[in-house]
Amino acid sequence: MGFDPVPMRKPVIYQLLPRLFGNKQLASTPWGKMEDNGVGKFADINDQALIAIRQFGATHVWYTGVLEHASVTAYPADGIMGDHPTVVKGRAGSPYAIRDYYDVCPDLALDVRKRMNEFDDLVERTHGHGLRVIIDFIPNHVARVYRSDTTPPGVEPLGAGDDLSVTFHPDNNFYYLPGEAFVAPASYVPLGGKPHPALENPYYEFPAKASGNDVFSAQPDAYSWFDTVKLNYGVDITGDGREYFDPVPDTWTKMRDILLFWVRKGIDGFRCDMAEMVPVAFWSWVIPQVKAEREDIDFIAEIYNADRYRTFVGEAGFDYLYDKVLLYDTLRQIMRDQHGTTAISRIRNQLSGVGPRLLHFLENHDEQRIASRHFAGDAWRAIPPMVVSATIDEGAVLVYFGQEVGEPALDSSGFSGDDGRTTIFDYWHAPEHQKWMNHGQFDGGMLSADQRKLRECYSDLLHLASSHPAIVCGEFAELVSNKDATFSYIRFHGNERLLVVVNLSDHEEVVPVQVTTDLALRIGVGSNFALRGIFGTDDRYRVTDGQCLITIGAWQGWVFTIEAFKPMD
Repeated sequence: MGFDPVPMRKPVIYQLLPRLFGNKQLASTPWGKMEDNGVGKFADINDQALIAIRQFGATHVWYTGVLEHASVTAYPADGIMGDHPTVVKGRAGSPYAIRDYYDVCPDLALDVRKRMNEFDDLVERTHGHGLRVIIDFIPNHVARVYRSDTTPPGVEPLGAGDDLSVTFHPDNNFYYLPGEAFVAPASYVPLGGKPHPALENPYYEFPAKASGNDVFSAQPDAYSWFDTVKLNYGVDITGDGREYFDPVPDTWTKMRDILLFWVRKGIDGFRCDMAEMVPVAFWSWVIPQVKAEREDIDFIAEIYNADRYRTFVGEAGFDYLYDKVLLYDTLRQIMRDQHGTTAISRIRNQLSGVGPRLLHFLENHDEQRIASRHFAGDAWRAIPPMVVSATIDEGAVLVYFGQEVGEPALDSSGFSGDDGRTTIFDYWHAPEHQKWMNHGQFDGGMLSADQRKLRECYSDLLHLASSHPAIVCGEFAELVSNKDATFSYIRFHGNERLLVVVNLSDHEEVVPVQVTTDLALRIGVGSNFALRGIFGTDDRYRVTDGQCLITIGAWQGWVFTIEAFKPMD
């Protein structure tokens, strides 16, 4: 298929947790230890895996849970102590409670002493297969106990020079509650209530530090981010909210140096956790400095306030923003019959001008699996909303590992309950993903025929979305419809024109295609043309006087090329 020249490619990000991605253990026990439940390693993400991910259609791999984070698991022979269970979520711990920004998680290494070398090898291996590497940058908070033992020479660890006698000081790295001792949430029962030697000695923190979600209490509840402490960027949160940004706060320079450390190790981008909880002034200060080191570094903001999208693109300088609260939430509500598809039009208008800077997804580590009983209960129902996510604008698109084979996130794993999410806190496995992994061969050898078909469907969509000029950089024109469950639009660029039709309902729909004379002129076709299915269907339709009817099955997403009539049509 010949395309007009494309000025760029749409990024396709494949997110995976190394801890789960390469785990070959076929059974897991809730609250189980690593020795019993198994754990994936950097080395498990081998050449075969990366070849398959590249062939799948990905351009980037987001390795989640790489940095060393709080964990109950200890490696005493290597000088790595486990954290107190009352301030760790699960046994494995949250990848977003970092205890050393300059190190990687020892669980992921075959040889703990060579863990950084093994990660470097993974980065090199990933680049060797034409994939860019993204890792998490968690700027808002760190683990309850931050204890870097790999800080580069001349770099002072976070908190080392803090004045503990005050709640706030512009150059403190943390916020404190002077005179108060930290008390772990009484309602949180670590390790599922099972005995653990560390529980005989209570966790001690004095003075208590503010928790990561801005909770200034020495006794946070179990629903707060009690396993983390808030970083201080020079904002007096408990005072009058005054900002002390001149001179540049100590935390700013330390976090910049952490980013530069990873850039110099070959990282290509950062997914910035809870970016809007950090001052915009910091981002507008730090991002240009990092890009001066390497201009092609990507910054992705986890953001949940759509009113701030333009600020985080324009003033803060982010390349991409999570679009969770608009497109994701809207599509989910449509899938659950809580909205009609007219809501897509409203949110697209709201996103006008920032579409190319959005990251669209239907799953990630925070969201429920589509195939779970808590969401859609059927992995195939993801296809029409995924078509919309991948083709509605020029923005990037993300697929979470296992999504493409219908991973349902069954059962309670420990800290993570039976809630339709794949745990990020526990040692666990992903059984449907393991069928594709096939004991490290990554060839789908254990998948059912239906799962193979689903994965091929995702792959075809991602390849189309990432390379077709009409999607990568084309204009958008919605087609008018009076249907609540269908949505159709045209994307076009030069001589490349696509029609997208989706049906998000349980029954077949007849969709009227009506292309006005003005639109026909805009896209460069007359009132009579042909439609040829290139995704989801190979059906052909003839459009006469700008009109035709398309019959589309339940939960289908189709893409057609718009072509001039040929003699045999």
